[in-house]
Amino acid sequence: MSPKTRIYLQPTPVRIWHWLNALGIITLCVTAVQIRFPEHVHMFANYKTAILLHNAAGLVVTFSFTLWFIYYALVSRNMFKVYVPSKDDLQYGILRQAKFYLLTYFLGWANPHHPTPENKFNPMQKSAYLAIMFLLVPLVSLTGLLLTNVSPMRDLVLLIGGLKILIAIHFLLACSLCAFLFTHVYLATLGKTPMAYIKPMWTGWEEEGAEEHPHKAS
Repeated sequence: MSPKTRIYLQPTPVRIWHWLNALGIITLCVTAVQIRFPEHVHMFANYKTAILLHNAAGLVVTFSFTLWFIYYALVSRNMFKVYVPSKDDLQYGILRQAKFYLLTYFLGWANPHHPTPENKFNPMQKSAYLAIMFLLVPLVSLTGLLLTNVSPMRDLVLLIGGLKILIAIHFLLACSLCAFLFTHVYLATLGKTPMAYIKPMWTGWEEEGAEEHPHKAS
């Protein structure tokens, strides 16, 4: 395949972050089920093991988030361009992309967004990732760290409303993150082939036209 037909879309640091993050979040979700429902779920040896794995996965996610932040803020220096929706994105792009996901994809139309290294995400992705990476993940990480070692941050926990309130906030935030995971995996299969969007996260390269519908009429 000629190099002209491919775009180097995902640099190595981004791919490392992505799979570290994926591994950490999946482990968090699985262990959380046993922690939340210990009388019904017994996937791991015991309750203590589930907690240890959960805490370790939380540290992995926190580390991967730090890696992501350092790369986009200090290395590539294009964080806001990549993740913050433009005026056109907010006025027209979100509706155009929603129309594609909800209707025109099933009619065989091409994706209106064509990714480039400086514009990797469509308007809906930008809006979702902005909320997730700048709000949801930091809050999940912070509440998780507080729950890991309550005593040193006792005053902050009391300020939030106590341990039960903190646990409820962490659980609801985690559920939102888990829901995003399922949505993310589904939308990642809507390329020319089910693996068209997933492959670049392994190789870094995306084929031009990967966003085209496989049954689009020529």
